[in-house]
Amino acid sequence: MSASEMQAIPADRLADKVRVAVSYQIRRAPLDSEVRSWANSLPALAEDLVKVGLGDVEVLVECQLPGNNLRVDAILCGVMPGSGGDSFVVVELKQWSEVSAATDDPESVDVTGVPGRIRGHPVLQVRKYCDHLLERVSTVERTPNNLRGVVYLHNASRVAVEELYQRLHPEHGLVFSGSERDRFHKFLSSRLAPVSGTASADRLLNSRVRPGRATTALSATQIARRRQYRLLAEQQEAFQLALHTVEQSRQDDHKRIVVVTGGPGSGKSVIALELLGEFTRLGYGVQHATGSYAFTETMKKVVCGQRENVAFRSMFGYFSNFGDARRNDLDVLICDEAHRIRERSDNWRTRRDLRSDRPQIEELVNAARVPVLLLDENQVVRKNELGSLPEIRAYAEKRGLEVRHVELKGLFRCGGSDAYDSWVRRFLGLSGEPPFAWHDDGAFTLRLADSPSEMERELRRLNDEHESARITAGFCWKWSKPTEDGRLVRDVTIGDWSMPWNNNADKPVDGAPPRAFWATDPAGIGQVGCIYTAQGFEYDWAGVIIGPDVKVRDGLLTTDNSANKDRGVPRASLTEEQASPYIRNSYKVLLTRAMRGAIVYAVDPETQAHLKELVPPLGAGLDPAPAPVRMQGEQLPLFGF
Repeated sequence: MSASEMQAIPADRLADKVRVAVSYQIRRAPLDSEVRSWANSLPALAEDLVKVGLGDVEVLVECQLPGNNLRVDAILCGVMPGSGGDSFVVVELKQWSEVSAATDDPESVDVTGVPGRIRGHPVLQVRKYCDHLLERVSTVERTPNNLRGVVYLHNASRVAVEELYQRLHPEHGLVFSGSERDRFHKFLSSRLAPVSGTASADRLLNSRVRPGRATTALSATQIARRRQYRLLAEQQEAFQLALHTVEQSRQDDHKRIVVVTGGPGSGKSVIALELLGEFTRLGYGVQHATGSYAFTETMKKVVCGQRENVAFRSMFGYFSNFGDARRNDLDVLICDEAHRIRERSDNWRTRRDLRSDRPQIEELVNAARVPVLLLDENQVVRKNELGSLPEIRAYAEKRGLEVRHVELKGLFRCGGSDAYDSWVRRFLGLSGEPPFAWHDDGAFTLRLADSPSEMERELRRLNDEHESARITAGFCWKWSKPTEDGRLVRDVTIGDWSMPWNNNADKPVDGAPPRAFWATDPAGIGQVGCIYTAQGFEYDWAGVIIGPDVKVRDGLLTTDNSANKDRGVPRASLTEEQASPYIRNSYKVLLTRAMRGAIVYAVDPETQAHLKELVPPLGAGLDPAPAPVRMQGEQLPLFGF
């Protein structure tokens, strides 16, 4: 939509059009505050563009960044004056009217009249949007000087937001207030010519997008030097909160707890690694811990290598390692996958005389001045896993400790598809809303296989083409030890198809990688992974076999705990009502490991029939979803990459 077309639409009608388009894109209603901001800010931007003769510039509204679900307020697309090349201006629109200093942190400000008040510096935010586009979008990458980012506070005077100008002046970000419209107009005219921006917008929307890196694709040197990932939105807030809390606790010697919550692919592990690198660089006592053997051992291997970086390898441990730790042995303990914090560190291997009634959360909190706990409450899959925000708050209240919390709302896995995240929740009955039929949204692909053999063929093809692919299943088949001649038993049997579970040993067996590396070793395509080897990892394509523990009857999804074969969760210890959330959460984890697409198959015939009503068949192919189509006139385009 051009600026002049946008200006011609009444503000409330324009906001409603954006609401409809965004609702379709993310499969939920936008917040009322978002709709109000569109009605207030978009007309102001359109008016400024038209006033300086730039009515033909294309305005991409609520443009989703590639590979995640973050949306940019507006991207202006046009022609660079003089050179004739494409020119893009990323605009962060703010309705703020007054800003003051929050702390000594130059990356945060106190915003008058905004709930919570403390916000990240918007120029830093828009700079990171620009950096993300430069890294991922080929059209922008080829001409980096033709991309700029601005923050436009159309309701504010320069004096009222002076703190923004004093605090940060990054390369890709400028600040303009409402009292500086002449200056803003001069900037716009210097970056955009008074000609049509349609072709430039089309090139941006149809540009090739480079895939992002998996969390594990790092080295010790990279982590120590920081910044290997660009933290966006709440990720940056969480990072800064942890830094400031550790600094404060070192100065006043008061213990505090930082909790970062977020869904699958929201960036929790990225933040954990960035914090590990930053605290290492600062020389602080720091350690990274998880409750997952596979995840921790993979970090040691990929980040530290097999035979080097011994000191760095020692920074990766397990939640159960801190029972003997002295109080505040560490400045900071980074607990990733903290939803897996158990009731006790003891297990069946612990000698009777060494067992303790001490809660595991107490051991972790005791070990560091500041424990940083990163978790997803919807990934709790066992009865004795107690890593949730209410549990942590309750413990902290007993100890008289302050809890500081940040929620991550972004989605950086599953192609950043809000629609797919919503589809998974609705299908599994986790949202209270009915399921809906899936249609590719340009970010993620979902298909239904007619059989597990069809699923395997397609995923092996993708894996052979260097797109990582794995098959997982619900824990509904027994898990046998290897045969005497060292062969894995093909336990997962469905009709005439069968495949072994992932190798459960710490060394290769029968061509299968050790259990810790099933998700990252290409040979993992030959075995079925379970919840414990998949949780915490990501791969391009996920095949998910829905076992007989899930049944759909009369359109309603139910669970059957009698089909559970997980020896770690004895059936007799849980009622069906108690077991149901864990079964649903387990499948949510399995269905949200993929970055590009998923293929599903259900063992139960009625469940498979139900899925046929919701998911396109695999026989339709896995062609990438078509590039977004830009509509003309008053219709608002559904933008994305």
